[in-house]
Amino acid sequence: MKNWKIYLLILLTYILMQFGSVPLSKWLITYFQEGGMTEKQASFQGVAWGLFISNLIAAPIILWLTTLNKKFWDISKGTKKKASIGGVILWGVLGFFMAMAGQMIAAIIETAFGVAPGSENTALLGEIAKASPIIILSIVVFAPLLEEIVFRRVVFGGIYLKTNFWIAGILSGVIFSLVHGEPQHLLIYLAPGLIFAFLYSHTGRIWTSMLAHLLMNGFVTILQFNIDKLEKLQDMKNAFIHLLPY
Repeated sequence: MKNWKIYLLILLTYILMQFGSVPLSKWLITYFQEGGMTEKQASFQGVAWGLFISNLIAAPIILWLTTLNKKFWDISKGTKKKASIGGVILWGVLGFFMAMAGQMIAAIIETAFGVAPGSENTALLGEIAKASPIIILSIVVFAPLLEEIVFRRVVFGGIYLKTNFWIAGILSGVIFSLVHGEPQHLLIYLAPGLIFAFLYSHTGRIWTSMLAHLLMNGFVTILQFNIDKLEKLQDMKNAFIHLLPY
């Protein structure tokens, strides 16, 4: 099967997954409420399980679609050799730090332009994860897997093969940002999007960007789970500083 047909099928599956999780979550919310949960508890459980189930259905379909063309993963221009397993791990770990640094720089720039810091989307997912840990699999496993296939291979790769890295990277990064529903934080999502695109194009392995993406999502999830402890430590630090003599 030609790659452009696979692109369309993957995008369609991904879109159906996104929209399909909404009615499923609503049904599950009702189910959990009828089981005795409060409205808030049922909402968190419904969203978490709805997203997980839709991911669980979409992932094998999308992975199967990628096998329909032997050259599906090849976005190299010329005879550049693909990275080894060791290279994938090395660049994946380095990519994690690069993506985090990129987000920090993006946050500084956004703040300079008056954009309020902090992601409501990330905070909400962290709150849901505390109530229903099943969503962690969606955040840490399914999101890197599916988003890298969709945004890096299909969107970035498809454009990259016809243009160049910067056009493909910026366009795919902007789309990646808009899909997350926080247009005010365009740079926050664009920065890691560009890093992930670089990792894929540089190593020729989608697993490299998947690993960096997984590490970043896992790190952010851990922070969200321990945000209360971190705030207490910060309060203790500030109190200690105030006790020091000038």
